[in-house]
Parts: sequence; structure tokens; C-alpha cells
Amino acid sequence: MLFEVIANARQLQGTGASRRLRNAGKVPAVVYGADKPAASVELDHNALVQQLRKEAFHASILTLNVDGTKEQVLLRDVQSHPWKKLIMHVDFLRVDPNKSVHMKVPLHFKNGEIAPGVKLSGGNITHILNEAEVMCLPKDLPEFIEVDLSSLVAGQTWHLSEVTGLPAGVEFLSLSRGADQAIAACVVPRGMAEETATPAEGAAPAAA
Repeated sequence: MLFEVIANARQLQGTGASRRLRNAGKVPAVVYGADKPAASVELDHNALVQQLRKEAFHASILTLNVDGTKEQVLLRDVQSHPWKKLIMHVDFLRVDPNKSVHMKVPLHFKNGEIAPGVKLSGGNITHILNEAEVMCLPKDLPEFIEVDLSSLVAGQTWHLSEVTGLPAGVEFLSLSRGADQAIAACVVPRGMAEETATPAEGAAPAAA
């Protein structure tokens, strides 16, 4: 999905200037990286809120349009007001198309309802991670990673190393560092597990 963020250069700095921007329905932001000087910009608050509601916006290469000049960026940080529905500040990181980026990407789980641990053992699927950090070139960055749970059995825990179908050029950052994080498990409720393990009352004893 392609996202374009419309911005204007911000001339005035400081707490007072930022407060006036917010009162005018704007969000102060900064763009940095790619061996270029940091630049201060301002965004329309309502337009930004609408974009932030889209999951893909948080894990995509964005086109930042500053007074007609466009560059590729990643959303790096969003600061919100402690109790008001107000975006206080945003950070964008410029993207070098030839350098790998590290980015947290959502995990989309599917087929949990048909997993043997659920259908045959009455287990429940627990999602341990909802996102994972990946490393890849900007052009290869996926909006999400799909995790197929159709073969998960009771008592089994899945790890990042068991995710199949990872897009070409994409790898999990924690695996590259030797840490195989757990992402999902099939847990059977205690009462149901005990019922399964205990022979039915009144059943004939096994022959000697």
C-alpha cells in the first residue's frame, strides 16, 4: 500500500511555537537520517490521525511530500498526549534504498481455528507476539507477515524459525542475533487436559 504524507516546512522552533501549531490543528514533526541535516516540518493533525489508524501505515515506506519535494521515509516515533486524543510530535527516518532497514512488522495469524490442538484437543491459541522486527532493503519491506497455524498441536509452541513463506530478502532480526522468539502456542485448559488424561468413569479395565 502506498502512503503519501503531506507536510510543510516549519520555520519557528520551541515549545511556544509547537503549542501554537497544535492549537491550529497541526502536528510538529522532524525528519532525519540518510546523512542529511534534520528538518522540521508540520502536518495536518486530522489527516495524520486517519493514516495512523491504518495498520500498514506503521510498517510501510512512506512518501513524505514537503512543499512539493518528495522523499522516502519510515515512521519512527509517535508521541501522544497522556489523556487527550492528540498527537504531540512525530519522527520520520529518511530511507536509503541501498541500505537495510530494521522495522517492526505485524504478524497475521491464520487457520488457528482448524489447528489439531484446537479441533481435536479443545485447546486455545495464544498469540505471544503480535509483531516482529525484520531486516531487509526498503523495497522488500512487507506490510505484514502471515503465520499459518493449521498444524499446531496441543501443548506446542511456535517460534520465529518455524514461520514459512517469509518474503525474499526479509529476515527476522532476532534470529540473526541467535534468539528464536516464541510467537504462538496452543494451550489446553487444565480441566479439559485432566479429563482427557483420566479414563472415563465405569470403563472396563484393560485385559491383563
